[in-house]
Amino acid sequence: MSNATPSDRAGEPAGDPRLPAAEVTRLIAQVRAGDAGAEGALFESLYDELREIAGRMFASQKPSHTLQPTALLHEAYLKIARPSELEVSDRSHFLNLAARAMRQILVNHARDRVAQKRGGPERQRVPLPDSLADGAGLDSFEVLSLDEALSSLAEVDTRQAEIVQLRIFAGLSHEEVAESLGVSLRTVEGDWKMAKAWLRVRLDDGSEEPS
Repeated sequence: MSNATPSDRAGEPAGDPRLPAAEVTRLIAQVRAGDAGAEGALFESLYDELREIAGRMFASQKPSHTLQPTALLHEAYLKIARPSELEVSDRSHFLNLAARAMRQILVNHARDRVAQKRGGPERQRVPLPDSLADGAGLDSFEVLSLDEALSSLAEVDTRQAEIVQLRIFAGLSHEEVAESLGVSLRTVEGDWKMAKAWLRVRLDDGSEEPS
């Protein structure tokens, strides 16, 4: 990644620094073509949105979490923005991929924490918290359980799994999810309701395949 990485941006000027969607698409194409200068411009243009996603993800974690949103943001960006591997087409696709990368980093961190506490990566299925979508704090066991169940849901319905990922891990509203995925608000609300029911049966009952 370019050395043009912004800092924590204390005292940055007011105003919306976001580029138009078409400009972000152009920068993504330039990065994929190996333009090092475009890497820094792309990161700069998406920084605020990426940091917002990272901050929302931490809102669903326990306050004692040892990672920090800025570190999560940077690690996720490094995972997905390699020019030879940047297989995204526009801003929404990029941000969805970033949310997925951040989720995986949090899951890996939770797995390490569980291994340290238990002396090994012991698996434990725990119920889905009632207030999860409202920002309830998740401990390491809950993060791992939810990630495992969400991976299984993705094999059944990819869109529902994406909606859960964006709602729970990225903290987006129904409206924001609908815009991000390019579907109607009604579709998001319906899929969210079905996905929560699916996950609750799997996590609460330990069922392998909710009916």
